[in-house]
Amino acid sequence: MRAEPEPVFVELGEEGRRDLLRTETLLVLALSLGASGVSALISFIGSLTKPGGLKDQAATLNGSYAPGRPWLDLAWQLFGIASALVPVLLVAHFLTREGAPGLRVLGFDLTRPLQDLGRGVLVAAGIGSAGLAFYLGSRAAGFNLTVVPEALPDVWWKFPVLILSAIQNSVVEEVIVLAYLLRRLDQLGWSPMAALAASAVLRGSYHLYQGIGGFIGNMVMGVVFVLAYRRWGRVGPLVVAHALLDIVAFGGYALLAGKVGWLPTP
Repeated sequence: MRAEPEPVFVELGEEGRRDLLRTETLLVLALSLGASGVSALISFIGSLTKPGGLKDQAATLNGSYAPGRPWLDLAWQLFGIASALVPVLLVAHFLTREGAPGLRVLGFDLTRPLQDLGRGVLVAAGIGSAGLAFYLGSRAAGFNLTVVPEALPDVWWKFPVLILSAIQNSVVEEVIVLAYLLRRLDQLGWSPMAALAASAVLRGSYHLYQGIGGFIGNMVMGVVFVLAYRRWGRVGPLVVAHALLDIVAFGGYALLAGKVGWLPTP
């Protein structure tokens, strides 16, 4: 019988470990919100170079994938939500290989549900009203597109899908752009201020398709979330806050669009 070759293990020095973490982080971002940032930039350039002002154009967040075919549309909606969560599972895998207890090391677990919920509600309440006022002001000034949080057909699964979409957005963004990115940047030797800036700018970048207002508003939100995460050491409350913000935005638009004068519509 042929003898199997012995596996070769190479010990990585400190610099090799840093290179590995740097490459891992870039790959995770390239497969998730880093790629979304590039896409948003291209979309924003397209909006800037299109005839007419930004506020006369619309950015739709949750639209139909198969108009007139509700069951096929539902299948696409659920597929999109599920596939968007894959980078989070990849992060959990990398953290486990690192020797950490998966996403628990980021504070994404159910060990403190009431505390996370309470903190999340407070953050959402503080940011929600200010964010809405900033959006309305930015759009009126011509710095923002008209954001259409949902344009789904009036079918039975509309609101469940909007809630699932909000939860998916919050998990992906807060786990990757907040908790995971800060952990890796800390391990790579970045200063706290530099890591805060990187996380906040990245958050703003993939909202740039909404306009300058969307970029600045989400960058400010990113600063608040980083400071809260540093203080609490848990991403759970920020996932709750983000989910609540999106649920209110998506559901509120679905219920109020065209019925109140202060809410912009295309």
